[in-house]
Amino acid sequence: MTIERSGTPETDESDPAGDTGYGAHPPRMGFFTDTSVCIGCKACEVACKEWNAIPEDGVDLLGMSYDNSGGLGANTWRHVSFVEQRMPLGEQETGVARPPSPDGPAGTPAPTVDLGMPGFERPGDLTGEAERGEFRWLMSSDVCKHCTHAACLDVCPTGALFRTEYGTVVVQEDICNGCGYCVPACPYGVIDKREDDGRVWKCTLCYDRIGDGVEPACAKACPTDSIQYGELDELRERADRRLSQLHDAGVGTARLYGADPGDGVGGNGAFFLLLDEPEVYGLPPDPVVTTRELPDMWKHAGVAAFTLLAGLAATFVGRRR
Repeated sequence: MTIERSGTPETDESDPAGDTGYGAHPPRMGFFTDTSVCIGCKACEVACKEWNAIPEDGVDLLGMSYDNSGGLGANTWRHVSFVEQRMPLGEQETGVARPPSPDGPAGTPAPTVDLGMPGFERPGDLTGEAERGEFRWLMSSDVCKHCTHAACLDVCPTGALFRTEYGTVVVQEDICNGCGYCVPACPYGVIDKREDDGRVWKCTLCYDRIGDGVEPACAKACPTDSIQYGELDELRERADRRLSQLHDAGVGTARLYGADPGDGVGGNGAFFLLLDEPEVYGLPPDPVVTTRELPDMWKHAGVAAFTLLAGLAATFVGRRR
């Protein structure tokens, strides 16, 4: 099977599988992770390890609250981050998304507005003690982004990395030679090498499961539907509705990350709804495909080589004369 490299940012970002050479193929599939309902249970991490037979990576808490995995790696294809903040519960804005307090008549709860986040409601009126900032967790299950313009595909010399008919990016471990070119090429720092065998590993979006019409193990195990799997176009529409719901409820800092096809990687196959800046979650604010300059580089290199050869030829002819 011939594996073609991913397109450049100038190609059609809506159909990476088609750009790779697939004719009739299924819709592009992906993940939408709604961090506003993530409870940090790490069920996704466990399910991912169990299904893919990923080696354990220790239980060291790393001095980072309850985060025992620390980040994505060759042995951690799903990573649930725990971010501690001295902020109003559930929201950035004081008086939004706080649990109801018994400040009404005779100790009755104040009127509330449902935000669609379990355990968090917006009180109708907050004064005094209730207006103070409180401690909160921001939790998010990170994963390979399955970029539309994947630099890892561009630099892989063996074809070990390939684009599937679902638009996802998969490593074929039996072909990987461990060169490691893809590791620095990834703008998200997702791909990693295992020390024992030297090959690279990352999320496959459960290629073996989705081929049989079964959702990936992490999404199947998620108890709050924070991780949602499906057709990417439908997920983007669902994410837009969820974002509007949070904005209407006063969550002004909610934003989508990786959903824009016009960004530096052409949009991600795995994107997120965040409640704070991407950097807070350990995500780059403006990721770009690291191989975007390759065509120009090869063009300049070709011109330079031609000029050099022409100069050498002229020198040789001059000496002969």
